Amino acid sequence: MKFWVNNNGKQESVEAADTIRRELIEHDFELDQNSPALVISVGGDGTLISTFHSYINQLDKVKFVALHTGHLGFYSDWTDDEIEELIQRIVEHGSDIPSTTYPLVEVDIEAKDGSTQHGIAINEATVRRLSALTLKTRVDIDSEYFESFRGDGLCFATPTGSTAYSKGIGGALIHPKVNVFQMVEMASINNRVYRTISSPLIIPENQVVHLYPQDAEDYVINFDGTVVELKNTECIKIQLSKQRAQFAQYRHRHFWTRVETAFLGQNDE
Repeated sequence: MKFWVNNNGKQESVEAADTIRRELIEHDFELDQNSPALVISVGGDGTLISTFHSYINQLDKVKFVALHTGHLGFYSDWTDDEIEELIQRIVEHGSDIPSTTYPLVEVDIEAKDGSTQHGIAINEATVRRLSALTLKTRVDIDSEYFESFRGDGLCFATPTGSTAYSKGIGGALIHPKVNVFQMVEMASINNRVYRTISSPLIIPENQVVHLYPQDAEDYVINFDGTVVELKNTECIKIQLSKQRAQFAQYRHRHFWTRVETAFLGQNDE
């Protein structure tokens, strides 16, 4: 089976990645960066997200597994003191990789000249302006007018992304088995002209959000940390992607256990 290992530059990550490569090659696995069946991310959640985007055009073929060199991340089932067990599981299953899938957010941008841009996020896509000025936009949901928004921006988060930036601005925590995404307002302003719901909205998989922003030249969309600048924007379309991220599930770790560990501190009471 073909595999690839991607790691960050920390010494513990480099050493862990080298061990994984060496031992899997010894078990007749083939190292292949271009067309792997399994991609192992070694580092933190940031490393996993950048690894995911490196294979954005192969999501139907690639399965990911994350090993965290430190405390557990939300995408990681393994730590660097469990390398031997992870390798044993990979070898036992071979090309028959047990897996689960996570929802993704998809964004399509149409400019006034008819040109288009496209992006996918595993955590979140945020729409805002580069300047200190506020974002002003009409918001339609499922082709019906919903609100006139004015504020710092709007965040569209996946269930797995609900524990990241979205949570910090008041978003809901959503289990990744629920096939939805959410829209979370960033510092909204309410007056006689602009009225917002001022609450996270959970959008089902069959509904689409359209933004029709007022004219400005400094709109940006941030896809999982990668900023895309927009010009002459006519419409921004946000929906749940038909594609999903595939993660190798060599063992199961409960989502709410991850939440408790990260935010509450392993309270045994």
